[in-house]
Amino acid sequence: MIPELKAWQNRTLESVYPFVWLDAVHYKVKEDGRYITKVVYTVLGLNVEGHKELLGLYLSESEGANYWLSVLNDLHNRGVEDILAASVDGLKGFVEAINTIYSKTEVQ
Repeated sequence: MIPELKAWQNRTLESVYPFVWLDAVHYKVKEDGRYITKVVYTVLGLNVEGHKELLGLYLSESEGANYWLSVLNDLHNRGVEDILAASVDGLKGFVEAINTIYSKTEVQ
């Protein structure tokens, strides 16, 4: 199953997404006998045909604008050239991270 997951994670994406939702969900998980926080970064896109598509899931120890920048860079490397509008929370530095890769994206 791992090869299929790797192929999904690295698949080529469409060049334009009219709308993208970017959010992170915090989970408590048990690791080495103690509970720690893990963060799953979720990128959901609305494609030009109007269908929602899960563009990626990324795992980290904490949420931050720098990690979001790496997520956005990964999307760009996988073929996403433009995002028309993005919906995000109020995380400090998030808008700047988006504008670093997608300078014309309207952020809500």
